[in-house]
Amino acid sequence: MQLRDFYTVLCTDDVAGTAAFWQRHFGFRRVYDGGWYVHLTSEASDKAHLAILDWRHETLPAPFRKKASGILVNFEVDDVDVLYAMAQAEGLKIHLTLRDEPFGQRHFITEDPNGIAIDVIKPIPPSPEFAKQYAPDSLPR
Repeated sequence: MQLRDFYTVLCTDDVAGTAAFWQRHFGFRRVYDGGWYVHLTSEASDKAHLAILDWRHETLPAPFRKKASGILVNFEVDDVDVLYAMAQAEGLKIHLTLRDEPFGQRHFITEDPNGIAIDVIKPIPPSPEFAKQYAPDSLPR
């Protein structure tokens, strides 16, 4: 299989508002807007995409027509401290304050308007205990 792309589609009843949130707070831009479906691409990386879909649209088979829940979207960034300060200044709800984890992350968790968890992460060196669990070529530095 030749994989061309991989991205998350969030199902919501507020496509426009959800897309606007991701644009404003996480630097996405609209590359397609059909009203019921919006495709976003990161302004920082053309490899990062996110789509927003009206959960009631007939293109989605009936068993899957429901709002997104139980999802955690991860953003790996260069400077998590700056984004944390911006999230606080913009009044985003912070569920996990900025902290360093022994498994190799400095991160915080916020949410989008649908209650989707957003984990903003900067990889950091893990503790020696956790370093043993990484594949040698995947160890955060």
